[in-house]
Amino acid sequence: MLQDPRPAFLNVTSSLTGRRWVGPDTETDRHAEALAQSTRLPRPLCQTLARLGVPPADVTAYLDPKLRDLLPDPRHFKDMETAASRFLAEVNRKGRIAIFADYDVDGGASAALLIDWLRQSGLGATLYIPDRIDEGYGPNPEAMAELARAHDLIICVDCGTLSHEAITAAKDADVLVLDHHLGGETLPEAEAIVNPNRQDETGDHGHLCAAAVVFLMLVESGRQLRAAGRNGPDLMAMLDLVALATVADVAPLRGVNRAFVRQGLKIMAERRRPGLVALSDIARLDTAPTPYHLGFVLGPRINAGGRVGKADLGARLLATQDSSEAAALSERLDQLNTERRDIEAAVRDAALAQAETRGLDAPLVWAAADGWHPGVVGIVASRLKELTNRPAVVIGFEGDEGKGSGRSVSGVDLGASVQRLAAEDLLIKGGGHRMAAGLTVARGKIDAAMARLSDLLARQGAGGNSGAADLSLDGLLMPQAATPDLVAQIETAGPFGAGAPAPRYAFADMTIGFAKRVGDTHLKLRFGDGTGPQMDGIAFGAFEGPIGPRLLDHGGAHFHLAGRLDLNTWGGRQSVQLRLEDVSPAH
Repeated sequence: MLQDPRPAFLNVTSSLTGRRWVGPDTETDRHAEALAQSTRLPRPLCQTLARLGVPPADVTAYLDPKLRDLLPDPRHFKDMETAASRFLAEVNRKGRIAIFADYDVDGGASAALLIDWLRQSGLGATLYIPDRIDEGYGPNPEAMAELARAHDLIICVDCGTLSHEAITAAKDADVLVLDHHLGGETLPEAEAIVNPNRQDETGDHGHLCAAAVVFLMLVESGRQLRAAGRNGPDLMAMLDLVALATVADVAPLRGVNRAFVRQGLKIMAERRRPGLVALSDIARLDTAPTPYHLGFVLGPRINAGGRVGKADLGARLLATQDSSEAAALSERLDQLNTERRDIEAAVRDAALAQAETRGLDAPLVWAAADGWHPGVVGIVASRLKELTNRPAVVIGFEGDEGKGSGRSVSGVDLGASVQRLAAEDLLIKGGGHRMAAGLTVARGKIDAAMARLSDLLARQGAGGNSGAADLSLDGLLMPQAATPDLVAQIETAGPFGAGAPAPRYAFADMTIGFAKRVGDTHLKLRFGDGTGPQMDGIAFGAFEGPIGPRLLDHGGAHFHLAGRLDLNTWGGRQSVQLRLEDVSPAH
């Protein structure tokens, strides 16, 4: 990960947050200019399309993605037809079905998809979600054996690909696995394992989350039903769950994922699903949902049950059709999310202090201690990763065994490295995907395991740079050019998220007309260049770093401001504000 060869944008080599600003490279600039000439679309939109690599011939289709054009043929996935056939056989004979799901948003949404489909088909299902602390991630032999004694079919969603012993223990039932986590050299002896990240798959669809895999299995089930002269439930109405899981699991928003999220947001805006309606209301979400809301407002609340409460609360919320139950579950999850934030803050401070003592310039940043809640170690790992621009692992010990989570940076496959450590017997178990992984380690092996993991990640380029990550910018804007119409046009290139970040612009040589602290850590401001109307801005968490104090006490100085554009609606009127991310003095 060498320093970007492009010159510093606006000559900002070290901003207030220590970042170097970089703009589009020459090739992207040329591509944007060609798009502007051939399409006559606004230059800022063309800059975004160019950064995303959209060729001129594909612009029209890209700006209006159709799911029917992007959806992969389910039958191209190994075991898919077998899985759908076995599923339908159990449905047709009204058999006993159990769903074993992971405790995060992706697992909960995957389970809710199946429960919703089965309910519309006149059937119920047993939902089983393991307790994070008592049982850990994925199927375990005891739970699977017990489920198998009372059911004919067990469907493992968002888990199961590495669960050899647990699936073998379910000898009294057939097992289907619908997953997306990295597979091993051998697969468990299940009836079918549908996973785009099996080692014998092409990897072309490895970016799908588990809910997307479940959705594709239901698409194939619908095809088989139609071939038999019957119709299944309306799958398009279930895309809100696929969109939620895709964003919350940080799956890259490209190809069919982008179409899933775009269509799913439209479904969600219709407020059809009681659980999401109740959760949106308790979170005071009063606008149409965006990927930001899915990832940072709804997702954390749904996850809270699996992190610090009862593991099945999120899945039950997503699956319920009862508005009263949805309201009660939403209130409980909101409370748990507040508890989770408090626990996370304490672990984050301790982990950062430990990591700083160990050194933040290694290929891997890691911390471990007794008593750290396993429900927050993944979030804290994300915070360390964001702070250091390096892969990070955080582990909480209970006795001689530690459970941890890791988060990676672009271009570094953490899941494969963790899986290798498990194969080398440095971990009790471990797995995941490129950007995230989970692991269990013995206390006596933690130093050796982290040293080996650091070495494996260094070979992929981790730690090759220093300091905070460069801040990538799409270009310059003036306040008077940032209109609601422009923002609406740029949004047609969305939705934006993982793998397709929202465009970020610089506003050069601005003066601060107004600055006020909002709450404990945020900053509200108004800025301009002196030649036209001023523009509003908001800097979340500004007083957790240098931005808030510097702009509050600006003294009339000039600044370069960088961030993303938000569209606000208030009193029936729309306005644009800058979601400020970084600042540099304008020398």
